[in-house]
Amino acid sequence: MSVDSVNASGFAREGLDALNRIAASAASAEGEVRRAAELIAHCVRTDGVIQAFGTGHSQALVLELAGRAGGLVPTNRLSIADLVLYGGDAPSVLDDPLLERKPGVAERIYDLAEPRPEDLFVIISNSGVNSVIVEMALRAKERGHRVLAITSLSHTRAVPASHPSGRKLADIADVVLDNAAPRGDALLELPGGGSVCALSTLTGVMLVQMAVAEAASLLLAAGVRPPVYVSANVPGGFEGNLELETRYAGRIRRTAS
Repeated sequence: MSVDSVNASGFAREGLDALNRIAASAASAEGEVRRAAELIAHCVRTDGVIQAFGTGHSQALVLELAGRAGGLVPTNRLSIADLVLYGGDAPSVLDDPLLERKPGVAERIYDLAEPRPEDLFVIISNSGVNSVIVEMALRAKERGHRVLAITSLSHTRAVPASHPSGRKLADIADVVLDNAAPRGDALLELPGGGSVCALSTLTGVMLVQMAVAEAASLLLAAGVRPPVYVSANVPGGFEGNLELETRYAGRIRRTAS
C-alpha cells in the first residue's frame, strides 16, 4: 500500500472491500454467519439469554448486540466493570491496566451473571488471546454453554497464546466469525512502519447485525416472532420494551451507559 492510500478514500476503499468479502461469505447456507444465526435462534427459542462479553474496544460490539433498538431483548452485557457494579469491589480495582490478564477475573464475572445452561455466550476479541477472554470461553464451555466468537483469524494466528492452557478464543468456540481485520487491527500502512485506522469495529458490527438478521429469519420461519427492542425515543417504545423485558426479569441488566 502506498502513502497515497493513507487518506479517507483509501480507508473507505479498503474498509468496503473487507465488508464486501464478509457479505459474500455470508451468502452460503453452510457459512459461519448461518451457523452463528442458528446458535442465536436456538438460544431465543429455548428461553435463553445471549451473554455478550468483550474488553477494550470490543465492548463496542457488546453494546451493538445487547440492549439496543432493533436488537434482541434476551441479551446481557458482561463487563469487567461488573466486579464493581455487582461484585462489591472498590472502583479503584478498574485502574489496573493489567486486570484483564489476571486469573480468576472471568470466572467472577461469569458467576455474578448467574447464567443458565441454555444461555449462549458471544465473546468478542480481535486478538483472541487475552487471558480474561480465553478464561471466559473456557468457563462457558465447562458449564455447558455454546460459544460464538468474533475475532480476527489473521491476528490470532500470528501471535502466541498467552493463557496457561495454550489455547485461544478461536480454539474454544463452537462457531467463529472472522472480522477480516489484519494483525494489529489497523488497516492503512504508514511509511516507515506502523499502521493507522482500525477495522475490527466496522466489520464486527456488520457480522453482528448479519447474524441477528439471519437469526430473525430463522425464528420467523419457525413461527416465532423475534423479541426485539423498539427505540425508546418513539411513542410507546420505552413502555413496550419494559413489557418485553419482564420475561427475562433478573437475567438481563440494563444500566445507564
